[in-house]
Amino acid sequence: MRTTVTIDPDTEHLLREEVRRTGQSFKEVLNRSIRRALLSRGEAVDLRVEPLFTAPFPAELQLLSMNRLADALDDEETLRELAR
Repeated sequence: MRTTVTIDPDTEHLLREEVRRTGQSFKEVLNRSIRRALLSRGEAVDLRVEPLFTAPFPAELQLLSMNRLADALDDEETLRELAR
């Protein structure tokens, strides 16, 4: 099927980089990219998370709600300010 679409400049740049990298035609890269994106819908994506810090998370905080902890710290700060 032949159709006309408008491709965003950043997407065109990615496609052209892939054309240069693979040596395939623009049409082949575009069709392969669309096919891969549509076939992968709903499938789990393998995301790797790299820790920012090497220290282990404190065991005493493992079961605490971080929102409650933040609220408690805010409350302590407010009380210190009011005491001045």
